[in-house]
Amino acid sequence: PPGTSPPSAQRCWYRGVPRQPGARWAELGCQSCTCQAGQVLCQAISCPVPCSHPLPAPAGGCCPSCSGCWYEGAARAEGDVFSSDGNCTVCVCLAGNISCITPECLPGSCPSSSPADCCSCQPAKCSFRGHSYPHGAHFSLDGDECTICTCRGGEVECSFSPCPVLDCPQHQRLLRPGQCCFTCQDPLAPAGCLMDDNGVEFPVGQIWSPGDPCELCICQADGSVSCTRTDCLETCPHPIHTPGQCCPDCSAGCTYMGRIFYNNETFPSLLDPCLSCICLVRAV
Repeated sequence: PPGTSPPSAQRCWYRGVPRQPGARWAELGCQSCTCQAGQVLCQAISCPVPCSHPLPAPAGGCCPSCSGCWYEGAARAEGDVFSSDGNCTVCVCLAGNISCITPECLPGSCPSSSPADCCSCQPAKCSFRGHSYPHGAHFSLDGDECTICTCRGGEVECSFSPCPVLDCPQHQRLLRPGQCCFTCQDPLAPAGCLMDDNGVEFPVGQIWSPGDPCELCICQADGSVSCTRTDCLETCPHPIHTPGQCCPDCSAGCTYMGRIFYNNETFPSLLDPCLSCICLVRAV
């Protein structure tokens, strides 16, 4: 009516806490919730990963981090310079990749500025973590199949192995021990089929009739229900319909004045008590 203000949007109550309309907040289990028209809507937090080798999510976090590098089981900050291979190799973390440089070795005796145990004095080879590699050789770090290294003129360059693009949602991605890349978890197989009309759950492979004896249903392995109907062929002029059975029976007997009599059974006529009747089932 004139002079009155429009009704305010409805607030939401979630776990005993009031939420204002349009409010957003995070819940445990990496869920993002919002209050809309008095209802709380929650969905899994989407984590866009712009890098090929994200670091595992920190404690209490939901999304992996792309800032830094993962090297020999430890996280390195972006731009971090550190030594490896007994301080004979200098490595740096740049844009998610590890680049390592070994001392340049010249023919003959090693330069006085380089320790003798770090330089093999072979210009076309690389000395890295106690091993010698020829120029152009590709190898992985011991115990770290996620990092591929290349020997180029005495210098070792290391980078992460490329990971495939996953088409599964974030909550189904898993980084298993010993693996380099995230993989998609297979969804759990359904244990059975749930009937919405009465709430009864049938195991996979169960066959039942939903109420019509001519219709049979089976619970499929994917949790769906497949039903088929039975087509009946009447092969006699007077078939007998037995309650609970789908198709009429031509061998059960005869029907007379609403009553069923078995084959070769005699009975008095209801129209004339002096007449006696007999049921004769003839094969077709």
